[in-house]
Amino acid sequence: MKHFDVIIIGGGNAALCAALAAREGGASVLLLERAPRENRGGNSSFSGGAFRVAYDGIDQLRQLMPDLMPEEMARSDFGTYPEDQYYNELAAQSQYRADADLLETVTGESLPTLLWMTRQGVRFVPIFGRQAFKIGERFKFWGGLTVEVSGGGLGLTEALFHKAESMGVTCVYGARARGLERRAGGGWNIAVDGATENEPLSADAVILACGGFHANLQWRAQYLGPGWDLAKVRGSKFNTGDGIDMALSAGAAAHGHWSGCHAVFYDLNAAPFGDINVLNQQKNYFTLGVVVNADGKRFIDEGADFRNYTYSGMGAKVLQQPGAVAWQIFDQKTISLLPDEYRGRYTTRLEAGSLAELAQKLDGIDAPAFIETIDSFNRAVNPDIAFNPAIKDGKGTTGLDVPKSNWALPLDAPPFVAYAVTCGITCTFGGLKVDTSAQVLDHDDRPIAGLYAAGELVGGLYYGKYAGGSGLTSGAVLGRIAGGAAALRSPASHRSTNIDGRQQ
Repeated sequence: MKHFDVIIIGGGNAALCAALAAREGGASVLLLERAPRENRGGNSSFSGGAFRVAYDGIDQLRQLMPDLMPEEMARSDFGTYPEDQYYNELAAQSQYRADADLLETVTGESLPTLLWMTRQGVRFVPIFGRQAFKIGERFKFWGGLTVEVSGGGLGLTEALFHKAESMGVTCVYGARARGLERRAGGGWNIAVDGATENEPLSADAVILACGGFHANLQWRAQYLGPGWDLAKVRGSKFNTGDGIDMALSAGAAAHGHWSGCHAVFYDLNAAPFGDINVLNQQKNYFTLGVVVNADGKRFIDEGADFRNYTYSGMGAKVLQQPGAVAWQIFDQKTISLLPDEYRGRYTTRLEAGSLAELAQKLDGIDAPAFIETIDSFNRAVNPDIAFNPAIKDGKGTTGLDVPKSNWALPLDAPPFVAYAVTCGITCTFGGLKVDTSAQVLDHDDRPIAGLYAAGELVGGLYYGKYAGGSGLTSGAVLGRIAGGAAALRSPASHRSTNIDGRQQ
């Protein structure tokens, strides 16, 4: 049996931050990644790499992005995003059900954690392409998001894996952890299938960071409800709830919104599971147009809020529509504002010179109802308010059963463009209960010795809604905390170790 001070189950952002923090604490670290090496990185690799971070102004952003050029600063309005605003927005998104102590930890530690990540080789840059509109001569950032990782999610995980390997973290791929067993006298035994040749492993501390259950068809139908087994999986196909299952069997408490998830408008003809070579299949800028179902009717307020605060609920909305299909409709006034996710090679895009012609191309739609919906929408738009996509401009509609509260422009500038979408699930909200040290709690709220969790399998952060960029940040914050705390459990953590777990 091989022994390590800390064993981490998972291979995404949270797991890698945990591994790096544990190594900094002097622990020998084994990282078990269920995916093969070419698919490593979990859901993090499929993400856009956006991090929601609290900052008081440009000086703190310059610490985080030292490559920020003077001309970029001169032509940009980064604003501020104080900790209390960050906290209050996450709390409101959860309808004040979220764990207040966890939220305070995530928001308060967001900037220190990202600064720590820069020392691990992660390069942060402004999100000009996705989170800024040019108003006059300056770019205005909106929706609480300013920062992303250079290279997106793949750039994030590659940078963290490179650092982990250089620091002596042992990474094993194709290794699926199947069971946790408490050791007499403390610590854990771990049963593993795959690349470890089924050799038992032991550790003084275990960190679970292997995602939720969004890729588990049976659990989705059981916990999210009927029809959720039909959703496409936006991210990693390896996130099937293994870590949650093992922890529950070891006495951990279930926590959070088990019938809730993050799911988006997703390309209708995308593959059933995410393909790391074909990213940007989500379609999240519906705020700039209208969305109709197969009955030709609108069914959401596309302008209720910035897309960062509403997009994660759109998958559930479209799943409820006839055939679980919808179309996002734009004209030439806003089509140029759409980001790269609308220009992918595999995007289901339809274009026509008139609405009537477009209706004929929308397979299965009620064409007369569609024409009437757009005509009614166009007549309902308030012409007296200026359009400004960088703020909630109040340019809405009047008299419609389903309003559009902001960014409402008549669809009257051909050619018209439609994107066919369905539901793509990103992650689930239910998971394990942890304290602010990322230690897993039992049913009596007692810490389970030597067991930690970080990332998407932590429950209690998200209920109903999800604010864009908060997942990677919370994973990094709790991963770093978990790694540091886990390293302290080993009596050998202050001594140098070989990468196979043996003391020198």
